Amino acid sequence: MSAKILSGTETAKEIRAELKAAVEKMHTEHGVVPGLVTILVGEDPASQSYVSGKQKAAKELGFYSVQENLSADTCEKDLLDMVERYNRDERIHGILVQLPLPKHISESRVIMAIDPDKDVDGFHPVSVGRLLLGEEGFAPCTPSGIIELLKRSGANTSGAEAVVIGRSNIVGKPISMMLARKAEGGNATVTMCHTGTKDIAAHARRADILVVAAGRPGTVTADMVKPGAVVIDVGVNRIGIKPDGKAILAGDVDFDTVKEIASAITPVPGGVGPMTITMLMKNTFKSAQMKLEKEGHTNK
Repeated sequence: MSAKILSGTETAKEIRAELKAAVEKMHTEHGVVPGLVTILVGEDPASQSYVSGKQKAAKELGFYSVQENLSADTCEKDLLDMVERYNRDERIHGILVQLPLPKHISESRVIMAIDPDKDVDGFHPVSVGRLLLGEEGFAPCTPSGIIELLKRSGANTSGAEAVVIGRSNIVGKPISMMLARKAEGGNATVTMCHTGTKDIAAHARRADILVVAAGRPGTVTADMVKPGAVVIDVGVNRIGIKPDGKAILAGDVDFDTVKEIASAITPVPGGVGPMTITMLMKNTFKSAQMKLEKEGHTNK
């Protein structure tokens, strides 16, 4: 029997409907809407597309939304000054600087400049520390989307053997921490594999939950998957061009063969991808909610 398809597109729609209602409630009860600023430096087509999607989602949900477009030759100081201005802006609850940045600008300095309470991307070292310690804060959006997909699909993570292939700061490391933490969607026993791992296939075959974020198509084949495993494919690889000029995309997992062995699997596209922007919106709403709570209000 073929695996259940875990549609990130459908799950993202559900979450956005919940968020839209919560935003309306926040505005009605407190006169506040979540505020998000996205800052784009340069004209990279992929970055422009990502930022456009984030702004579209924010507006659809009723957020206060600001888009800043800076030229590729913008100096680091000017970008840092803009970040600081939005750190102080009471209407803004989330600050996102689209990566990658031009080579003359230090990404780490820019990330460090963002107020951790507005770090809705979850990249600031304070956010990483809060995640590790189990404190209130923001987790990176793609791992957050994976956890939501697992929870809403009914996948049981508690006591499960989870194997993560990939150790990036954006996906591999944070999803490993989130799967292991003492919380809903966690309590798994986690193995993190990477380019230095001997016999990745042996580790993968133990997994009840297999998260693949290697960045290489065909990394996981059917012989590497335990029957009945839940497979989360994070990879988005361009492997060709269609006659209409659109990219042909493939994940890191050999979908057609693995879906005959797994109990559930995410497709590419339409799996983890749609969840990422939605979790950015959820983090921004959470930031606004946390600010209200600090001021003595609640919006549960």
